[in-house]
Amino acid sequence: MPALNLFYPLNEFYDEARLPLPSVTRVEPIEIPEPCRGILVHDLDMTPTLEDTYGGAIDLRVLKHSLRENVFSRQIVLTLRDGGGPVLFGAIKIYLDRFPDKARALVLEMKQPLGTILATQGIAHSSHPACYFSVAADALINDALQLTDPALLYGRQNVLSDSSQRTLAQVLEILPPCSYIETLASGRARN
Repeated sequence: MPALNLFYPLNEFYDEARLPLPSVTRVEPIEIPEPCRGILVHDLDMTPTLEDTYGGAIDLRVLKHSLRENVFSRQIVLTLRDGGGPVLFGAIKIYLDRFPDKARALVLEMKQPLGTILATQGIAHSSHPACYFSVAADALINDALQLTDPALLYGRQNVLSDSSQRTLAQVLEILPPCSYIETLASGRARN
């Protein structure tokens, strides 16, 4: 699979910024080290998975966004609510016409992660990871995840579907380094 497809929909933000794509390689789930594998390899929403991992609420920070017709694209960082730092960087395309009015308004407010909105609004859906990848963090990723050193990171493409199997959202999710996750998660468990 070409790197462009592996990095969808984040590649659209790179194109818009006229940045070259970082080095992206498709990987099998077994190749992803723990604890990253446990956070990525499942058919659940990422927001509650991160909340379980870190034992706290997750907030949304939108870096860039665009609305074209009924497709809302966002480049985002998910952070720990109590200032614990970034726990995910990525991009999402949300198909607004497939959401009830209240959920659509919440998405457009850009204050809550989509996973939180789906849960609080009781929207039946399923998660379908399409592939997993490793990526050599570039300046954009390092800035978003507040990294200072070169790192090989892991992520996934995921598709969220409604009960009629219509696509609600296409998501690309990249985790910080596995060592960072271990340190942060164990530190929070002690508190």
